[in-house]
Amino acid sequence: MKYMIMMNSPRDGYAQFMSWPKEILGAHFAFMNTFTDKLRSAGELVGAEGLASPVQAKAVRLGKNGKPVTDGVFPETKEFLAGYWIVDVDSPQRANEIAGEVLAAPHGEVTTDGKPFEMVIEVREILGGHEDLE
Repeated sequence: MKYMIMMNSPRDGYAQFMSWPKEILGAHFAFMNTFTDKLRSAGELVGAEGLASPVQAKAVRLGKNGKPVTDGVFPETKEFLAGYWIVDVDSPQRANEIAGEVLAAPHGEVTTDGKPFEMVIEVREILGGHEDLE
């Protein structure tokens, strides 16, 4: 069974991330690299990527003339996808265990507004094809 494990960031998460002390930021990157390598070694990793800041994100819609129209960043969005892992595991429980392991990553203790930093991990099964929709 394949699952996408998505690491979500609050709207100002990238600014918070860059405000962490260098030693915590370095420890966070080292944790993520080791974590991903562990999944790869276990044969569970299909793919993984971290994503650039949502400042670079663009919404593309179909214009009235049938051509794509590019808009700016999504101002109404509360959270943004910061990165993901696609894993191939034997059970939904294993996918949830992996998501729980991500939460152990070192991070800044508080946000720029003084609230505790909270990383949200979402786990969703990947549909194998049209047969999964029936």
